[in-house]
Amino acid sequence: MRSASWAWSIWSERFRGCGTGPSRRWRTRSRSLPKASRTVTTYYRATVDDARDYSPLQGRVETRVCVIGGGFAGLNTALGLCERGARDVVLLEAGDIGHGASGRNGGFVFSGFSRGEDALLRDLGPARARTLHAGTVHAVGLIRARALRYGIDCDLVDAGVFWVNWFRDPAVLRARQALLREHFGIDWRWVPRAELRAQLHTERYHDALYEPDAFHFHPLKYAHGIAAAAAGQGARLHARTPAVSLARSGAGWRVRTPAGEVQAEQVVLACGGYLAGLHRRVDAGVLPIATYVMATEPLGARLQQAMTTQAAVYDTRFAFDYYRPLPDTRILWGGRISILQRSPEAVRRLLLADLLRVYPQLAGLRVEFAWSGLMSYARHQMPQLGQIEPGLWLAQAFGGHGVAPTTLAGETLAAAIADGDTGWHAFADYPLVSALKPAGLLAAQLEYWRMQALDAWRDRREHAG
Repeated sequence: MRSASWAWSIWSERFRGCGTGPSRRWRTRSRSLPKASRTVTTYYRATVDDARDYSPLQGRVETRVCVIGGGFAGLNTALGLCERGARDVVLLEAGDIGHGASGRNGGFVFSGFSRGEDALLRDLGPARARTLHAGTVHAVGLIRARALRYGIDCDLVDAGVFWVNWFRDPAVLRARQALLREHFGIDWRWVPRAELRAQLHTERYHDALYEPDAFHFHPLKYAHGIAAAAAGQGARLHARTPAVSLARSGAGWRVRTPAGEVQAEQVVLACGGYLAGLHRRVDAGVLPIATYVMATEPLGARLQQAMTTQAAVYDTRFAFDYYRPLPDTRILWGGRISILQRSPEAVRRLLLADLLRVYPQLAGLRVEFAWSGLMSYARHQMPQLGQIEPGLWLAQAFGGHGVAPTTLAGETLAAAIADGDTGWHAFADYPLVSALKPAGLLAAQLEYWRMQALDAWRDRREHAG
């Protein structure tokens, strides 16, 4: 079946989903979660105390550019336009700023795409693969620079990321280290087992690679920060303003909302996994995939029983864990992939078991926040980015590795719209293609279960040996 073949590609190419974990507001709340979880959906929402209110759009407005979507892709496009002097921008967000994946992910900021570096080399050849990958390296630096330039207090922890080996065989680490050094000019440091265990107090891992230029942060605070930066330079932002229709209007586009409309010369669709129903081909091009995240109670000195590093961590399994220490001594923990969203209680139960498998010494800790939600994937595992009709631009399908690529996307589209730059053609090998729904969703879930079972089989074999 065709859908099964590309589902294999989604799940098997080194999925680095640490930028995952969006969620909807829950309609049901678990009785067994602490009161904090029952009143605030996510840890991030609970710890934002300076969110600016962007009022819904009322009436008719005209603008040069209308951006639909208030996540990282849309916000970076709006800010990139303003920084280039093209400040006649209106941004519409159906929920609150950062409502989707951008405000609810794992908070990892590192280079690369969901499609692995080895696959980029096969697709594009060494020169083009290196150029495209370098865009995400630059984006990591730009995020760090914007946080400083605009004074964004986003709990940025500049401590790098560990990619830890769940299995004994170091071949996967050695191969990736060599590939990155040879073809991309990137040096990830080898961390031997003894050194790793001095920082991560678990028998679970073997060796690791350390990515020194990576960092982690509070994604919702950062989203609010770049929104404020764009608004401060003239962009008009409207929250709780869903776009309900999109149509050609003369040489431009008309976007209707419940209480108004926008007449724009150009429109950017940046809706991610929360499909807006505005353009059939755009919605058909992505799979909305759910992931799960939780945050523990503050652990205080007990955190040192598990971690004596501020670095973020993810492992080499297909169905891997990703986690990081938070400034208030909690552990934020994510993992698992599904086509189904789950209740907070189900997420808590699954992820707490995963955490205790790695750190059994933390038995008895409480989970105060747990959430699930959607991210967007394309069949080719790369962003769908560029102009799909005259004056109609697209930025979606960042596939669980989106913080740096969404920043790259925003810069790429802003340069195209403001300056006529053609850099977006670098993504031409990854066009807007159908995700083959609903068969693609089923095939993806079945393939995930299969690969999860292979992880478990390999784990049992190693421990039986």
